[in-house]
Amino acid sequence: MTLLAILLGTLLAGVGSVWLAALLSFGALGRYTQHMLSMAAGALMATAFMHLLPEAFESGLEAHDLFMVLLIGVVFFFLLDKAELWHHGHEHHYGTDHGGEAHLHGHTHAQGAPAGHDHSHDEQAQGPKGGSWAVLAGDSVHCFGDGVLIASAFVADLRLGAIAALAVLAHEVPHHMGDLMVLRAGTSNKRVALIKVSLAGAVTALGGMLGYWLVDGLHDYLPYFLVVASSSFIYVALADLIPQLQKRLSASQTAAQIAWLGAGIVLVTFMSSLGGHAH
Repeated sequence: MTLLAILLGTLLAGVGSVWLAALLSFGALGRYTQHMLSMAAGALMATAFMHLLPEAFESGLEAHDLFMVLLIGVVFFFLLDKAELWHHGHEHHYGTDHGGEAHLHGHTHAQGAPAGHDHSHDEQAQGPKGGSWAVLAGDSVHCFGDGVLIASAFVADLRLGAIAALAVLAHEVPHHMGDLMVLRAGTSNKRVALIKVSLAGAVTALGGMLGYWLVDGLHDYLPYFLVVASSSFIYVALADLIPQLQKRLSASQTAAQIAWLGAGIVLVTFMSSLGGHAH
Protein backbone atom coordinates (compact mmCIF):
# COMPACT_ATOMS: atom_id res chain seq x y z
CA MET A 1 0.00 0.00 0.00
CA THR A 2 2.76 2.42 0.97
CA LEU A 3 4.77 1.62 -2.16
CA LEU A 4 1.74 2.21 -4.39
CA ALA A 5 1.04 5.51 -2.61
CA ILE A 6 4.66 6.57 -3.16
CA LEU A 7 4.43 5.72 -6.86
CA LEU A 8 1.21 7.69 -7.33
CA GLY A 9 2.43 10.61 -5.23
CA THR A 10 5.75 10.93 -7.02
CA LEU A 11 4.12 10.74 -10.46
CA LEU A 12 1.60 13.41 -9.44
CA ALA A 13 4.37 15.66 -8.11
CA GLY A 14 6.86 15.03 -10.90
CA VAL A 15 4.74 14.86 -14.06
CA GLY A 16 1.69 16.74 -12.76
CA SER A 17 3.81 19.78 -11.95
CA VAL A 18 5.17 19.80 -15.51
CA TRP A 19 1.70 19.80 -17.05
CA LEU A 20 0.49 22.51 -14.67
CA ALA A 21 3.59 24.54 -15.55
CA ALA A 22 2.75 24.09 -19.24
CA LEU A 23 -0.79 25.36 -18.65
CA LEU A 24 0.60 28.43 -16.89
CA SER A 25 3.35 28.99 -19.48
CA PHE A 26 1.54 28.26 -22.75
CA GLY A 27 -2.15 28.36 -21.89
CA ALA A 28 -4.81 30.81 -20.83
CA LEU A 29 -3.83 30.47 -17.16
CA GLY A 30 -0.62 32.45 -17.68
CA ARG A 31 -2.07 35.57 -16.04
CA TYR A 32 -2.43 33.64 -12.76
CA THR A 33 1.28 32.83 -12.44
CA GLN A 34 1.91 35.30 -9.60
CA HIS A 35 -1.07 33.95 -7.67
CA MET A 36 0.28 30.41 -8.04
CA LEU A 37 3.68 31.54 -6.76
CA SER A 38 2.05 33.07 -3.69
CA MET A 39 0.01 29.95 -2.98
CA ALA A 40 3.03 27.69 -3.50
CA ALA A 41 5.08 29.71 -1.00
CA GLY A 42 2.33 29.44 1.62
CA ALA A 43 1.88 25.71 1.02
CA LEU A 44 5.60 25.01 1.31
CA MET A 45 6.03 26.93 4.57
CA ALA A 46 2.91 25.35 6.09
CA THR A 47 4.07 21.86 5.11
CA ALA A 48 7.51 22.40 6.66
CA PHE A 49 6.54 24.22 9.86
CA MET A 50 3.17 22.63 10.64
CA HIS A 51 3.66 19.03 9.52
CA LEU A 52 7.13 17.73 8.64
CA LEU A 53 9.05 19.42 11.47
CA PRO A 54 6.48 18.57 14.19
CA GLU A 55 6.52 14.96 12.96
CA ALA A 56 10.31 14.87 13.24
CA PHE A 57 10.37 16.45 16.70
CA GLU A 58 7.78 13.96 18.00
CA SER A 59 10.39 11.23 17.52
CA GLY A 60 12.04 12.20 20.80
CA LEU A 61 15.42 13.02 19.27
CA GLU A 62 17.40 15.95 20.65
CA ALA A 63 16.01 19.26 19.39
CA HIS A 64 19.57 20.60 19.06
CA ASP A 65 20.49 17.80 16.64
CA LEU A 66 17.39 18.27 14.50
CA PHE A 67 17.86 22.05 14.33
CA MET A 68 21.48 21.48 13.30
CA VAL A 69 20.30 19.25 10.44
CA LEU A 70 17.76 21.93 9.47
CA LEU A 71 20.47 24.59 9.39
CA ILE A 72 22.87 22.40 7.39
CA GLY A 73 20.04 21.56 4.97
CA VAL A 74 19.19 25.21 4.31
CA VAL A 75 22.87 26.07 3.76
CA PHE A 76 23.27 23.04 1.49
CA PHE A 77 20.36 24.05 -0.73
CA PHE A 78 21.72 27.61 -0.81
CA LEU A 79 25.09 26.33 -2.04
CA LEU A 80 23.39 24.03 -4.53
CA ASP A 81 21.46 27.00 -5.90
CA LYS A 82 24.68 29.00 -6.11
CA ALA A 83 26.35 26.21 -8.06
CA GLU A 84 23.45 26.10 -10.54
CA LEU A 85 23.47 29.88 -10.98
CA TRP A 86 27.23 29.92 -11.50
CA HIS A 87 27.20 27.02 -13.96
CA HIS A 88 24.28 28.21 -16.06
CA GLY A 89 25.41 31.83 -15.90
CA HIS A 90 28.85 31.07 -17.27
CA GLU A 91 27.44 28.72 -19.89
CA HIS A 92 24.94 31.45 -20.92
CA HIS A 93 22.03 29.03 -20.54
CA TYR A 94 19.43 31.76 -20.50
CA GLY A 95 15.86 31.73 -21.73
CA THR A 96 13.56 34.73 -21.99
CA ASP A 97 9.85 35.11 -21.58
CA HIS A 98 7.67 37.42 -23.62
CA GLY A 99 8.39 40.27 -21.21
CA GLY A 100 12.15 39.96 -21.63
CA GLU A 101 12.71 38.69 -18.09
CA ALA A 102 15.55 36.26 -17.60
CA HIS A 103 14.98 32.66 -16.55
CA LEU A 104 17.81 30.64 -15.11
CA HIS A 105 17.05 26.91 -14.78
CA GLY A 106 13.55 27.40 -13.56
CA HIS A 107 14.17 30.43 -11.34
CA THR A 108 12.23 33.48 -12.54
CA HIS A 109 14.35 36.54 -11.81
CA ALA A 110 11.94 39.45 -11.90
CA GLN A 111 14.81 41.90 -11.49
CA GLY A 112 16.68 40.58 -14.53
CA ALA A 113 19.91 38.61 -14.82
CA PRO A 114 22.08 37.92 -11.76
CA ALA A 115 24.55 40.64 -10.80
CA GLY A 116 27.88 40.33 -12.54
CA HIS A 117 26.50 38.80 -15.72
CA ASP A 118 25.97 40.93 -18.79
CA HIS A 119 22.62 39.85 -20.19
CA SER A 120 23.44 41.19 -23.64
CA HIS A 121 21.60 40.70 -26.88
CA ASP A 122 24.43 38.48 -28.07
CA GLU A 123 23.82 36.09 -25.18
CA GLN A 124 20.09 36.09 -25.87
CA ALA A 125 20.74 35.37 -29.50
CA GLN A 126 23.04 32.51 -28.53
CA GLY A 127 20.11 30.98 -26.64
CA PRO A 128 20.01 27.76 -24.70
CA LYS A 129 20.21 25.35 -27.63
CA GLY A 130 23.51 23.93 -26.43
CA GLY A 131 22.35 23.82 -22.83
CA SER A 132 18.93 22.21 -23.09
CA TRP A 133 20.21 18.78 -22.15
CA ALA A 134 22.24 20.24 -19.29
CA VAL A 135 19.07 21.85 -17.97
CA LEU A 136 17.20 18.55 -18.29
CA ALA A 137 20.01 16.63 -16.56
CA GLY A 138 20.01 19.06 -13.65
CA ASP A 139 16.22 18.93 -13.44
CA SER A 140 16.29 15.11 -13.40
CA VAL A 141 18.72 15.04 -10.47
CA HIS A 142 16.55 17.53 -8.60
CA CYS A 143 13.41 15.48 -9.27
CA PHE A 144 15.16 12.31 -8.10
CA GLY A 145 15.91 14.00 -4.78
CA ASP A 146 12.28 15.14 -4.52
CA GLY A 147 11.19 11.52 -4.96
CA VAL A 148 13.38 10.39 -2.05
CA LEU A 149 11.93 13.15 0.16
CA ILE A 150 8.35 12.22 -0.77
CA ALA A 151 9.05 8.55 -0.02
CA SER A 152 10.42 9.40 3.43
CA ALA A 153 7.23 11.32 4.23
CA PHE A 154 4.99 8.46 3.04
CA VAL A 155 6.91 5.93 5.15
CA ALA A 156 6.34 8.12 8.22
CA ASP A 157 2.62 8.63 7.54
CA LEU A 158 0.38 8.39 4.47
CA ARG A 159 -1.17 11.75 5.33
CA LEU A 160 2.26 13.39 5.52
CA GLY A 161 3.25 11.77 2.24
CA ALA A 162 0.21 13.16 0.43
CA ILE A 163 0.91 16.65 1.79
CA ALA A 164 4.60 16.41 0.87
CA ALA A 165 3.73 15.27 -2.68
CA LEU A 166 1.43 18.27 -3.18
CA ALA A 167 4.03 20.60 -1.68
CA VAL A 168 6.66 19.28 -4.10
CA LEU A 169 4.18 19.71 -6.96
CA ALA A 170 3.63 23.33 -5.90
CA HIS A 171 7.29 24.24 -5.69
CA GLU A 172 8.24 22.42 -8.90
CA VAL A 173 5.72 24.37 -11.00
CA PRO A 174 7.79 27.60 -11.22
CA HIS A 175 10.96 25.54 -11.76
CA HIS A 176 9.38 23.64 -14.64
CA MET A 177 7.99 26.87 -16.10
CA GLY A 178 11.57 28.09 -16.39
CA ASP A 179 12.71 24.78 -17.91
CA LEU A 180 9.93 24.94 -20.49
CA MET A 181 10.92 28.52 -21.38
CA VAL A 182 14.56 27.46 -21.83
CA LEU A 183 13.67 24.50 -24.06
CA ARG A 184 11.02 26.53 -25.88
CA ALA A 185 13.69 29.07 -26.85
CA GLY A 186 15.72 26.27 -28.43
CA THR A 187 12.88 24.76 -30.45
CA SER A 188 9.68 26.01 -32.01
CA ASN A 189 7.86 22.83 -30.97
CA LYS A 190 6.04 23.21 -27.66
CA ARG A 191 5.13 19.51 -27.62
CA VAL A 192 8.76 18.39 -27.81
CA ALA A 193 9.69 20.73 -24.95
CA LEU A 194 6.78 19.41 -22.87
CA ILE A 195 7.71 15.76 -23.48
CA LYS A 196 11.36 16.32 -22.54
CA VAL A 197 10.54 18.10 -19.29
CA SER A 198 7.84 15.50 -18.49
CA LEU A 199 10.44 12.73 -18.79
CA ALA A 200 12.70 14.63 -16.40
CA GLY A 201 9.76 15.01 -14.00
CA ALA A 202 9.05 11.27 -14.18
CA VAL A 203 12.46 10.66 -12.57
CA THR A 204 10.70 11.68 -9.32
CA ALA A 205 9.09 8.21 -9.32
CA LEU A 206 12.53 6.53 -9.55
CA GLY A 207 13.66 8.54 -6.55
CA GLY A 208 10.51 7.49 -4.73
CA MET A 209 11.14 3.79 -5.38
CA LEU A 210 14.73 4.00 -4.15
CA GLY A 211 13.64 6.17 -1.24
CA TYR A 212 11.14 3.53 -0.14
CA TRP A 213 13.81 0.85 0.18
CA LEU A 214 16.37 3.27 1.64
CA VAL A 215 14.12 4.82 4.27
CA ASP A 216 12.45 1.52 5.15
CA GLY A 217 15.87 0.06 5.92
CA LEU A 218 16.96 3.11 7.89
CA HIS A 219 13.77 3.80 9.82
CA ASP A 220 15.61 5.21 12.83
CA TYR A 221 16.92 8.02 10.63
CA LEU A 222 13.47 8.95 9.33
CA PRO A 223 13.21 12.16 11.44
CA TYR A 224 16.39 13.43 9.80
CA PHE A 225 14.94 12.79 6.33
CA LEU A 226 11.84 14.77 7.30
CA VAL A 227 13.99 17.68 8.54
CA VAL A 228 15.98 17.68 5.29
CA ALA A 229 12.71 17.77 3.36
CA SER A 230 11.62 20.71 5.53
CA SER A 231 14.87 22.58 4.86
CA SER A 232 14.30 22.14 1.11
CA PHE A 233 10.73 23.51 1.31
CA ILE A 234 11.73 26.42 3.57
CA TYR A 235 14.62 27.39 1.32
CA VAL A 236 12.55 27.26 -1.87
CA ALA A 237 9.77 29.34 -0.31
CA LEU A 238 11.99 32.01 1.24
CA ALA A 239 14.79 32.18 -1.34
CA ASP A 240 13.08 31.38 -4.64
CA LEU A 241 9.37 32.19 -4.42
CA ILE A 242 8.86 35.05 -1.97
CA PRO A 243 11.63 37.26 -3.49
CA GLN A 244 9.74 37.08 -6.79
CA LEU A 245 6.69 38.47 -4.99
CA GLN A 246 8.56 41.37 -3.37
CA LYS A 247 7.53 43.99 -5.90
CA ARG A 248 5.95 47.40 -5.54
CA LEU A 249 2.24 46.69 -6.00
CA SER A 250 -1.05 48.48 -5.52
CA ALA A 251 -3.03 47.92 -2.33
CA SER A 252 -5.45 45.58 -4.10
CA GLN A 253 -2.65 43.57 -5.69
CA THR A 254 -0.86 43.29 -2.36
CA ALA A 255 -4.07 42.12 -0.69
CA ALA A 256 -4.55 39.47 -3.40
CA GLN A 257 -0.95 38.32 -2.96
CA ILE A 258 -1.40 37.92 0.80
CA ALA A 259 -4.74 36.17 0.27
CA TRP A 260 -3.19 33.59 -2.06
CA LEU A 261 -0.28 33.08 0.35
CA GLY A 262 -2.83 32.43 3.10
CA ALA A 263 -4.78 30.14 0.78
CA GLY A 264 -1.70 27.93 0.41
CA ILE A 265 -1.38 27.67 4.18
CA VAL A 266 -5.11 26.96 4.64
CA LEU A 267 -5.09 24.35 1.86
CA VAL A 268 -2.30 22.33 3.49
CA THR A 269 -3.93 22.63 6.93
CA PHE A 270 -7.30 21.54 5.55
CA MET A 271 -5.81 18.51 3.81
CA SER A 272 -4.12 17.51 7.04
CA SER A 273 -7.36 17.77 9.02
CA LEU A 274 -9.12 15.52 6.49
CA GLY A 275 -6.59 12.77 7.02
CA GLY A 276 -6.45 13.10 10.77
CA HIS A 277 -3.53 11.78 12.83
CA ALA A 278 -2.56 8.22 12.15
CA HIS A 279 -0.54 7.88 15.34
